[in-house]
Amino acid sequence: MEVRVIVIPHELPDHTRTPEKRTADLFTEFVDHRAGDVPLPGRATARRFNALIDLGREDLCVARLAEGHLDAAAILHELGHSPPAAGERWGVWAARPPGPGVRATRSVQGWRISGVKPYCSGAHSCTHALVTADADDGYRLFAVTLDRPDAQPVEGTWPAIGMAGSDSLDMSFSNTRARAVGEVEDYLTRPGFQHGGIGVAACWLGGAHAIAAALYERAAAGRLNEHTAAHLGMVDMLLHTADGVVRRAGEDIDTDPLDERREARLRSLRVRALIEKVCTEVLDHVGRATGARPLCRDERHARAVADLTVYIRQHHAEANLAELGRMATISAAEGSR
Repeated sequence: MEVRVIVIPHELPDHTRTPEKRTADLFTEFVDHRAGDVPLPGRATARRFNALIDLGREDLCVARLAEGHLDAAAILHELGHSPPAAGERWGVWAARPPGPGVRATRSVQGWRISGVKPYCSGAHSCTHALVTADADDGYRLFAVTLDRPDAQPVEGTWPAIGMAGSDSLDMSFSNTRARAVGEVEDYLTRPGFQHGGIGVAACWLGGAHAIAAALYERAAAGRLNEHTAAHLGMVDMLLHTADGVVRRAGEDIDTDPLDERREARLRSLRVRALIEKVCTEVLDHVGRATGARPLCRDERHARAVADLTVYIRQHHAEANLAELGRMATISAAEGSR
């Protein structure tokens, strides 16, 4: 007797979906059901950062898209525009590497943008984006509706394994209608730019928590020798310290959301540098303690390691540390007066 197995499409396991599709579905679920509960910066900011840590712990690619949507909502609020409407999924596409980039021109019909913007996370799943561009009068931010033929992802421009689900393709704009958000340089000079940078670091920290789970699970299963225990002790200390620093940063932002004390940049540089360092060390300690097995046999862990390795490179490493060193010197000198 021949036995036939019938596979029902909606019961296919999760891994049959592409990483981009899986992330897009989870991103949509977040925006529709959870984004509204996340406070804006300056209003219970520690709770906002904790939500981003939780997202990073769940899935770094989803966290990347969710953070972009939440950041867009904060930017629109700070610059006096309406928040995202129901069903809209926003990204913030502001990468500015060397090259021609995106140019904005203004006519009697309004603003238009043209060019290629790299690293546009959620290129297929976002319905709208805030896009930076160079105009004749300076660097500006624009709101763009993406469901149009003159705003298209450039296929094949995100071949990465790490953060594959973030769908961070280049986007090509061809005389695309755009709406100016704020004035020249407002995107960079508003206090919320620095607050948002810590939000990104909170996502990184969530990823470090996800990777550390492999060690905590060993401990819970009673498989903790002295070698592994030492690594877990270091990881626990690092994560506990980083959680406290991010929480304190949120509390400090709430006491001075408009940065009247001019501390936001220094705070952001310190927190991001610390979290990048913590993530790097957690990756190393967990790898040294567990060996290759979880990387080879645990898909979730392997994906989290690959994703975090890519994501923390959004930190500008020694360039940011050099700026921090200069600012710290000035701060120390002022404090001694």
